[in-house]
Amino acid sequence: MWDAVRGVLVIVDMEHGALVEVAPDGGTRRHDLGGVAAAIRPRRRGGFVLATERGFRLLNEDLYPVGPAVPAFDDERLRMNDGACDPQGRFYCGSMAYDEAPGAGTLWRLEPNLSVHPVLHDLTISNGLQWTADGRTALHIDTPTNRIDRYDFDGASGAFTDRRPFVTIPQDAGHPDGMAIDTDDGVWVALWSGGAVHHYTADGALADVIEVNATDVTACAFGGPDRSTLYITTSRRDRGDADGPEAGAVFAVGTRVRGAVPHPFAG
Repeated sequence: MWDAVRGVLVIVDMEHGALVEVAPDGGTRRHDLGGVAAAIRPRRRGGFVLATERGFRLLNEDLYPVGPAVPAFDDERLRMNDGACDPQGRFYCGSMAYDEAPGAGTLWRLEPNLSVHPVLHDLTISNGLQWTADGRTALHIDTPTNRIDRYDFDGASGAFTDRRPFVTIPQDAGHPDGMAIDTDDGVWVALWSGGAVHHYTADGALADVIEVNATDVTACAFGGPDRSTLYITTSRRDRGDADGPEAGAVFAVGTRVRGAVPHPFAG
């Protein structure tokens, strides 16, 4: 996520339990928290909310944990993976099994009062999550389906209903992972094993393909002063040439659009 207050990108080094600040000049500052750092978003009152291995933590402006941990589940076979906030300020994060067991994942909702509720069940690798500009449609990825799905979203209750495909990605193009959305409701999706980000228009047409020199592309987010720079994160799995020459790098690409401002957590 782009931290507009400080003008830096904040990324998760997930399995190392670390947050890394990336400045526009490429300089970095690392914060080692331990455990798992799955997904991070800003809070309305300042600071951040972080999804951890099996729950949530609040962080202050310096990315330091404050207050008690908020558990979501206690199954050690599972971990959190990716998430985002809805327009009303609730934070969602989806879980998955370490061994990627089918149907073991759940999409969890953290309310501003710090209560936790399951939203979607029987997921496998719950990944990217975004809302359209009108707040009436949620877009969600369960990676093994190779789809981005649309749901009708009830802002009052936080319920997801009427699941249907928005985009189906060809198997040979890679597998959908993290996702960003622009102010025109265009969707930008990172492709694990695909070495690229695909940009789809609001009606689901493929508009752009951004290739990078890394095989496993994990997420993307808009940032910069006018939110027109797309930042792209990648993973390194120590497979040599199969990972790509720049595996684990963060890339920055100028675009012709502006990214939607991520909704902050209201708690």
